[in-house]
Amino acid sequence: MIWLSNRLEFPAYTTTTKDGIIALGGDLSIERLTLAYSKGIFPWFSEGEPIVWYCPPKRMVLFPEELKVSKSMRQISKKNEYVITENEAFEEVIFNCKSIERKDDLGTWITDDMEQAYINLHKRGLAKSIEVWRFLDSTRNDKELVGGLYGVDLGNGVFCGESMFTKMSNASKLAFIHLAKNYDYKLIDCQMYTDHLASLGAREISRDEFLEWL
Repeated sequence: MIWLSNRLEFPAYTTTTKDGIIALGGDLSIERLTLAYSKGIFPWFSEGEPIVWYCPPKRMVLFPEELKVSKSMRQISKKNEYVITENEAFEEVIFNCKSIERKDDLGTWITDDMEQAYINLHKRGLAKSIEVWRFLDSTRNDKELVGGLYGVDLGNGVFCGESMFTKMSNASKLAFIHLAKNYDYKLIDCQMYTDHLASLGAREISRDEFLEWL
């Protein structure tokens, strides 16, 4: 394991472990996070652990033109029961991603420090959120946040998705579909494989191929 110093640098990719760990330690400053994402590296750790930096050998990504939208999702989109916004409630989105119960997760990896770090990125225009709201009545004046996602956007044509949440069935899928269909991204980085992402058309590519896209 290579421990990071105060210098803004990461070790060579050849030092990465089979599990994808490239380094430990360092900090979550805007400068280090920006450098990390520009190199295909992201932090992933639990409360009480040192910061663990990953660059996995296989990368789950979605090429927007390969997006799969099921018939049921197309019908949900047409019902016009939801409104989708961008950057209207970034802090609320990341709080929900951090605190919502998940059936198939090992628990939240978004520590308090991580939460603040991405809020800092957002304030610099380097991270954004997509929100899904449900109207509470027929007047469409009141709405509640029922799903969303957030991630890092360094302006290089790649959106690095970090986390999503849903309080109603399919709300997070609506956010993801909106992201894929309404922005000019070359690819969306989903980091790790899940069946949920695969059902939407995401697939694994090699680290080398992903780094070429970056």
